[in-house]
Amino acid sequence: QVQLVESGGGSVQAGGSLRLTCLITGYTLSSSYNYVGWFRQAPGKEREGIAFLYTGGQSTYYTDSVKGRFTISRDNDKNTMYLQMNNLKPEDTAMYYCAAQVVSGNSPLYADYKYWGQGTQVTVSS
Repeated sequence: QVQLVESGGGSVQAGGSLRLTCLITGYTLSSSYNYVGWFRQAPGKEREGIAFLYTGGQSTYYTDSVKGRFTISRDNDKNTMYLQMNNLKPEDTAMYYCAAQVVSGNSPLYADYKYWGQGTQVTVSS
């Protein structure tokens, strides 16, 4: 059974930083050769893919609004994925979800994923 568990969300002021963690069990990052990453959804808005990596190499993908501020990474030994978020802005306020394994779609930012975490809330105040 695959489980993804996010942690690290919280409330920060604009300009601050947070690091989100996604602990994955039942799905081995080092041998999956697929995509994993992070989505977010703000109240009243559609879910948005923001940062992804290819587990079979070094490729990473970011939506424009987070480029240069967010960094996705993984630790294969811990089977864990991270999202380092710097220079946070109020518009980054959302529920953040990690996801794994593309099931359809040509771009990791817009693909459908098979496995999902339960989400962690990030709130950025001005």
